[in-house]
This record gives sequence, C-alpha cells and structure tokens, in this order.
Amino acid sequence: MSIIGRLGANSSVKPLAGFAIAAILLFGVAPVALSDFRLSLLAKFLCFAIVAVGIGLAWGRGGMLTLGQGVFFGIGAYIMAMHMQMADAARSGEDVPEFMVIAGIPELPSYWQPFASAPVAILSILVLPALLAAALGFGVFKRRVKGAYFAILSQALAAALAILLTGQQTIGGFTGLSDFRSFFGFRLDDPVNRRMLFFIAAGALLAVVAIARQLMHSRYGELLVAVRDQEERVRFLGYDPANIKIVAYVVAAFFAGIAGALFTPIVGIISPADIGVVPSIAFLIGVAIGGRTTLLGPVLGAIGVAWAQTTFSEQFPSGWTYLQGVLFIVVVGFLPAGLAGFGPLAKQLAQRLRPTPRETGEAAASDAAADSVTPTDAPVTGEPESPAEEEKVQAR
Repeated sequence: MSIIGRLGANSSVKPLAGFAIAAILLFGVAPVALSDFRLSLLAKFLCFAIVAVGIGLAWGRGGMLTLGQGVFFGIGAYIMAMHMQMADAARSGEDVPEFMVIAGIPELPSYWQPFASAPVAILSILVLPALLAAALGFGVFKRRVKGAYFAILSQALAAALAILLTGQQTIGGFTGLSDFRSFFGFRLDDPVNRRMLFFIAAGALLAVVAIARQLMHSRYGELLVAVRDQEERVRFLGYDPANIKIVAYVVAAFFAGIAGALFTPIVGIISPADIGVVPSIAFLIGVAIGGRTTLLGPVLGAIGVAWAQTTFSEQFPSGWTYLQGVLFIVVVGFLPAGLAGFGPLAKQLAQRLRPTPRETGEAAASDAAADSVTPTDAPVTGEPESPAEEEKVQAR
C-alpha cells in the first residue's frame, strides 16, 4: 500500500494533516504573500471565522438558529476595548480615557474599574459570554422554546444590546470606542505587533476548530445531532435535550467572545453597529453559504463572504447587500448543505447518470443475442437441397 493510501486509511492522520496544511498556509504562506494591510484584513476575517465555528456547532449540529451571536461578540469586544482604553489612559497619566475627557465625564464609572486589570479582563472575556449564554439557554431550552421562536428571541436580544450601547455615553455611545494605542504593552502602530495580532488570531482559529472537531466526533456530538433530528426520541431514552443544547450554545458564545476580543485591537474600533442585528445575520450567512453541517464549511464561508463584502462593496456599495440576500436565499432554498455540498451533490448526479452493472449486463446480453443468430432463425433462400429439407421448410 502506498503512503497516500495509508494516510487515507488512518482516520487519525487526516485531521492532523489538515491542521498542518492550515498552519503552513496561515503562519508561513500568508505573511509572505500578503502586504501588512491585507494581512490585517485577513486577521479580521479570521475573527469572523471563529464566530462561524461556534454557529456551525450550534446551528449545523444542534439545529439552533442563532441570530444573536453579535451579543457575545460584543461583550468580548467591549471588555477588551475598555481595558485598552484604561491602559492607554494610565500610560498618559490620566484618570479617565481620552473620550471621557472630551465628553466631560470626570470620573471613571464603577463598572469600568475591574477591567483595568489584564487578568480580570481576560477572565471576563472567557467567562461572561459563556455565563450569559448559560442563563439564556437555561431559561429558553428548559421551556422547550425552539425553531423560529428561539431565532426571533436571540435576534431581539442583539437588537436590544445595540440600542442599549448606543445610549450609553460612558461606553462611547453611537461612535463606540476607538483610538487604541497599545495592546497589553505592545504598541499597535508597530508593523511587527500588527503581525503578532494576526498570528494570535490564526492560532485561536486553529484552537477553536480543534475543540469543535473533538466535540463533533465525541459521544456528545452524536447526542447533539440526535437532538436536532429526533428530540422527543432522545428524551425517551433518558437524556435531557435542553442540557445538550445549552452546552452547544455556551460553547458558541465562548468562541464569539474570544473573536470579539481579538477583533477590537485588530480593527481598532468597536461600536454598536458591529454587534447588532445586521452583523449577527452576516455571521449566519457565511455559515450557510460555506456549509453549516461541516467542520471547515463555516470557516471558509465566513472568510469568503467577508472577503467578497470588502471587495465588491468598494465597487458596488449599495448592490452588495442585495447580492448577499440573494446568495442566502439561493443557498437555503436550493443548496441547504452550502458550498460544501457541491461535492456530494456532484457525486450523486454522476452515480445517477452512470449506468448500473445490471443495465450494462442486460445490454451486453441483448447485443450478444442479436449477433448470434441460429440457422433456424435465418431466412431461407434458394431451392432446398433435398426433400427432407423441403419438408422442414414447409413445417416451419
């Protein structure tokens, strides 16, 4: 057996090879092939891909249409922004961030103060989105709220948070928080530190993909798919579907919080416009187009849609929104498996068009029967050679 065949036969080698290729592309090829601006843009897309991995787990495997991931994305982003603002103010010898001085806010609000500590800020980014998701999931899934009702509820939550942040001047209001100068002591205007942010985002993406794969191929992943397909049957088997859904919802929120925390220093700004209803739907569109039931489909879909939005919106600012909506409708209506379903779909079509062995055998048998004509079936021409043969002809 060849080396390639051995690799294909060993199921544990395939994911390792895939991770190795992804690591080479992200850590080796991208920094060399892309400029600093394009690399920073790719780092932004990787943040969206981290959110998409969580949506793929919750929606693709669990059947939960999460239209409010912008909430958890925003929590992580704003916590990181508040810490960076206070760190910049401390280095400048100010008691409050610069935007508060301009807005006439003399004292630092009490809810800002815990995030001045770097360990507290990091721990809050990891814990608060997960805790909020656990509380919401417990209240929703224990009451057996699902389907469109859950989707509308999660979307309303994202809209409510965006409206709340817009009216809070102590968090920047409508314009949000921006003008960050450092990231945990590293100056953001240094190109080397900008590349460091890309490497952190790439490493975080590989880590969350590995976690999601482990969950999908575990016993829990089987239960999650079973809950999606036959929830009542899972309940009859003695499992609580609500608990299984809560875990997936919490993991998706955990991933979104990390993505938001990385998004803030990479982009340099966070505002209510980045966490409302429209961004939450954009996360979902990328997952749907890429293929929500696969592992890498959401990642590739999120990066592809974000890249397309950046590219085409420069030339067609008003037309991209309509194109995005058309893509979503086409994928959901005619290609539910997303772009990842093109391969299996093409294989099925090829199998249908290909003649089966039975049909091939029947055709060959009919051709052989047509070619081998017996003397009794041959037409009789000329005079019979003997009276015996003449009698046979007359008998026929």
